[in-house]
Amino acid sequence: MSDNSNFVNLHVHTEFSLLDGAISIGRLLDKARSMGMESVAITDHGNIFGAVQLFDKSKKAGVKPVLGCEVYMAPGDRRDRGQSRDGQPNAYHLILLVMNETGYRNLSHLVTLGHLEGFYYHPRVDMELLKKYNEGLIALSACLKGVVPYYIESNMTDVALDKARELASIFDKDRFYFEVQANMLVEQQRLNRVLKDFSKQLSIPLVATNDCHYLNRADAEAHDALLCIQTGKTVDDPKRLKFSNNEFFFKSRKEMEESMGPGYEEALDNTVDIARRCNYDMEFGKYKYPVFNAGDKKDLNELITEEAREGLKKRLQEREKDDGDLTPGLIKEYEDRLNFELSIIVKMGFSGYFLIVADFINYAKNSDIPVGPGRGSGAGSLVAYCLKITNLDPIKYGLLFERFLNPERISMPDFDVDFCMNGRDDVIKYVSEKYGRENVGQIITFGTMKARGVIRDVGRVLNIPYNDVDKIAKLVPEGPGVSGQDRQAGA
Repeated sequence: MSDNSNFVNLHVHTEFSLLDGAISIGRLLDKARSMGMESVAITDHGNIFGAVQLFDKSKKAGVKPVLGCEVYMAPGDRRDRGQSRDGQPNAYHLILLVMNETGYRNLSHLVTLGHLEGFYYHPRVDMELLKKYNEGLIALSACLKGVVPYYIESNMTDVALDKARELASIFDKDRFYFEVQANMLVEQQRLNRVLKDFSKQLSIPLVATNDCHYLNRADAEAHDALLCIQTGKTVDDPKRLKFSNNEFFFKSRKEMEESMGPGYEEALDNTVDIARRCNYDMEFGKYKYPVFNAGDKKDLNELITEEAREGLKKRLQEREKDDGDLTPGLIKEYEDRLNFELSIIVKMGFSGYFLIVADFINYAKNSDIPVGPGRGSGAGSLVAYCLKITNLDPIKYGLLFERFLNPERISMPDFDVDFCMNGRDDVIKYVSEKYGRENVGQIITFGTMKARGVIRDVGRVLNIPYNDVDKIAKLVPEGPGVSGQDRQAGA
C-alpha cells in the first residue's frame, strides 16, 4: 500500500536553478501538501538562493522545509582551472541537506567558497572543504553526474568504491547515502542495481529520489523550452541539451514505486528518516545589528549623542552663513528634533548602525570619493544630517524622521548611499577590512522573465516566425493595472 506520508522528495530543482529548474517554491509546497507529504526539500544547483522563500512560505503551507544544495565538486583541488588530463569532468554533483544551524552555516561557507575560490564554469568545492565544513550536513551521492556514479559508469568499480568510502568517512557514514533515482533512464536503472550492491558491501544506506526539474509530467515540454532558452538553441537542434524522457517530475510514493520496481522500499522509507533528521528553521523577525567598535572611548549611545550634538553645532553655523542669524525658536526646534531622534535611535538599538554608516561615508569623503547628498527616507533624519551621512537639512526642507524610523512600526533603517563608481570598490574594501569580510554582504538581484519576453523567447526556440510571435506578445499587458484603453493610448 502506497502512502505519501512515507515519502519525501529530497532532490528538487526550483526556479532558482536558473533556467534549468521550472518549479516555483509556492507551487512546490502546495503540491507536497496536496499529496499528503509532511516535508519537502529544495536542492538547487550551486546555490541556496531559494532559502528565505522556502522557509517563509513553508510556514503558511504547513509543510516542513528541508534546505539543501546540489553542489559541484572539483575532481581535485577546487582552485585548479582547466580540463582534467584523464578526461574527467571539471565538476561532479553532490547533494547536501541541512540538519541544523551548524549545517546551515557550513553549507553557506561551502557555497560561498565555491564561488569565490573554486569557480570554473561552476562554483566548485573539493574534498578539503567538505572535510572542514561537513558538520550538520547529510550527503547524497547525487545523479549520474555524481563522483561515485561517474566511476561506476566508467567501469572503474574499485575507484567508485574508494570514492564512496572517502565520502562516507567525511560524513561519519551515518550522514552519507547512495542515491537511487526513479527517472527511468536505462543507465540510471543499471546504476541503481550497482548502488544496491555497494550498499550491502559497504553498509551505506540507499535513498530514493527523482531529481525533479518540473512539477508535473505535463510540464516536461515547457521545461524543454526553458533549457533551449538557457543554451540559446531551438527545439529542432539535434545536438542541444535535452532530457531523455518526461520522468523528471515531482512524484508520489506510488509513482516512485512504479518507476523503480520492487526492492527499493527501504530507500523510499529512508527519505522520511532523513527529512526528520533535518530540523533547521530560519529565524525571521529578529534583527542582527552590526557592531561598531568604539575602542576604549565610551558606549555607543554616548558616542552617537556626543558626535550628533557636535555635528549640529557645525550644521547650524553653516545655515547661519547661508541664511543669516537663526532665531532662538528655530535653534530650539533643531535641538528638540535632535534629542527626539536620538532617543528613538538609542531605544531601538540603532546607535552602532548610524556610526558605521557615518564611518564609511566619512572615509569616502576623506579619500576624495564623491558621495551623494542623500536619497530616500533617510534624508529625513537630522541625526544623519549632523553625522554627515546625508547633506540635506530635514528641518529646512520639512522632511519627516518618522518615514525613516518609527517606533510604532519596527523595521531596520535603510540608508540609500550613492558612491562614485570609480571609488565604490575602495569603500567596500574598507568596510570589509574594518568590520570583517564575514560580516559584509551585498544585495543580489534576480532577473525575472516577463510575459512578453517569454512569448518571444519561446517563439524563437519553437522556430515560429518573429512577426507572428510579436503580434501575440503585443496583446499581452505590459504590467498589472494597465487597462486596454491605456495600452492603446500608449501604443
